[in-house]
Amino acid sequence: MTDNKQVAVLVPTTVLAYQHYQTFKERLKDLPCKVDYLSRARTATQTRSVIKGLKEGTVNVLIGTHRILGKDVQFKDLGLLVIDEEQKFGVSVKEKLRQLKVNVDTLTMTATPIPRTLQFSLLGARDLSVISTPPPNRYPIQTELHTFNEEVITDAINFEMSRNGQVFLVNNRISNLPELKAMIQRRIPDCRIVIGHGQMEPAQLEQVILDFVNYDYDVLIATTIIESGIDIPNANTIIINQAHNFGLSDLHQMRGRVGRSNKKAFCYLLAPPLPSLTPEARRRLQAIENFSDLGSGIHIAMQDLDIRGAGNMLGAEQSGFIADLGYETYQKILTEAVRELKTDEFAELYADEVMSDGKISGEQFVDECMVESDLELLLPANYVTGSSERMLLYRELDSLNLDKEVMAFRGRLEDRFGPIPPETEELLRIVPLKRLAARLGAEKVFLKAGRMTLFFVSNPDSPFFQSTAFGKVIAYMMAYTRRCELREPNGKRSMVIKSVENVETAVSVLQEMIAMEEK
Repeated sequence: MTDNKQVAVLVPTTVLAYQHYQTFKERLKDLPCKVDYLSRARTATQTRSVIKGLKEGTVNVLIGTHRILGKDVQFKDLGLLVIDEEQKFGVSVKEKLRQLKVNVDTLTMTATPIPRTLQFSLLGARDLSVISTPPPNRYPIQTELHTFNEEVITDAINFEMSRNGQVFLVNNRISNLPELKAMIQRRIPDCRIVIGHGQMEPAQLEQVILDFVNYDYDVLIATTIIESGIDIPNANTIIINQAHNFGLSDLHQMRGRVGRSNKKAFCYLLAPPLPSLTPEARRRLQAIENFSDLGSGIHIAMQDLDIRGAGNMLGAEQSGFIADLGYETYQKILTEAVRELKTDEFAELYADEVMSDGKISGEQFVDECMVESDLELLLPANYVTGSSERMLLYRELDSLNLDKEVMAFRGRLEDRFGPIPPETEELLRIVPLKRLAARLGAEKVFLKAGRMTLFFVSNPDSPFFQSTAFGKVIAYMMAYTRRCELREPNGKRSMVIKSVENVETAVSVLQEMIAMEEK
């Protein structure tokens, strides 16, 4: 705002929009700025006034629901977009706001990032900050998993009422809410109960929430409308019925409605017996029960990423696995695409990360090098008899990078299968070969007919060819002109080195090439 820019805060519900409006207005009351909000709760006259102020620049901070995405809402100079409860919005909604202005700064806030957003951060496409320190005098929420039991429900409500607290009971089927109310009323006659759900009139629902906030009721039986924007410090017990039908982030968000004061809070998850549930449902419930410490939202999000998959980085799916392409290949393509954008199209934005030779700080030009050879490099069937076991060992070997990791792998092979045969020894030497070749910018290495061919970065305009790594390759070629030959068919550079009879020799050549700069 000090740079004469405007701020937009996008929230999922009208209740949360109004709460944020009150908070922002209180916090910024001593500053020369105007805070306003848009939602369906505002009148037509109020809405027109806010939209006019936005266009003229007199409204500095706008808080709103999807209403701020309307075609009639125009910002004079949007500088910052804040998305609260980000997991509640689809990709199209978030991208529509960002398209209002090129390079608008975006801050997304959530207790449990959706898999796609978390994966963007893990890839390096977005920065990630974790607030792991809770407010003072807060306690972890005690989370318990039970089958549906009237005794559990009444005991939880009685305990909360005994300390003058309040209870949320979440049930996502509106038709069942009156039955639950009747059951509690029968077992606890003096309990004051109210029902709230999204099909009620907005004014009626708002009155229900306000009455509950004012302690006119002991128990609020509701659907997931309480998930966002409800801040009631006196409510410190939540009971979630049919918990197996909710997503992991939904469960964490609902659990976060309690434990907002200095009292010990409780969360009861009611679900059928675990053996009758799907594997994914079991993992969700076990994760939410295990990760109950304060600040554990990021761990729950990682579990969610593992359970649901990262989704489509190039499309709108915010979860799901890449079944056809393969996750590892997909990850590699994305990493390369992110690097290319940072060094080319958005070079100015990432100038502090791009080094003088065009590399991203902390990275090399090639992540993984592929090796093809006519040598015998394998785990023989008479050494490791099971085909599935051999496949697992190949995958493990492919993931190794450090020499100490290879030594540990070698030790495990000897312990399990006995002395290592020669063809497996050669296979183990492939790991340092791939690592050294990648450092020199080789995407592929061919070891055939007593020769080693290095195929360098395929993009002829890559900054690799002005880097010190390629300088070492040229220096080695100049030192061994009779042994080496540089080729450039179709603009793709490669180097052939003669008299390389085995992997051990190939590793020695690459080690010498890397050391050329020191000579």
